[in-house]
Amino acid sequence: MTARVGEELPPLRIPITRTLIVSGAIASRDYQDVHHDAEAAKAKGSPDIFMNILTTNGLVGRYITDHFGPRARLRKVAIRLGAPNYPGDEMVLTGQVTAVTADGVAEISVTGRNALGKHVTGKVTVCLPPDRPQDVPRPGSHREASQC
Repeated sequence: MTARVGEELPPLRIPITRTLIVSGAIASRDYQDVHHDAEAAKAKGSPDIFMNILTTNGLVGRYITDHFGPRARLRKVAIRLGAPNYPGDEMVLTGQVTAVTADGVAEISVTGRNALGKHVTGKVTVCLPPDRPQDVPRPGSHREASQC
């Protein structure tokens, strides 16, 4: 797969449900009560439970690999959280390719917005698979070291 600097990735709309928030927290072993107990979250000043950063991180990774395909490999996901993701909202992820190297590494700027504003911003570095099978480096070749 190829990428061009300036290329816009299509938006991904993600409904923020209680199930998504709770299951993401459990899957990432984040048992903080603010991610599954509405009363505890309210007692701590939040209007409701909210999504944890690890779930957001996974959704950002999914966004990139859904676009570039199952052979794309994430090398780095660097995100920063902003407005919380609460149940009943929707997060819309968007992205733009900001850099591409000759050896198939792309950098994508990602933003996820909800009704409150920017939930997540960051950059993802991804190793893109070659377009053609003959472009795959053979083990031991000099190209192998330059591939991601």
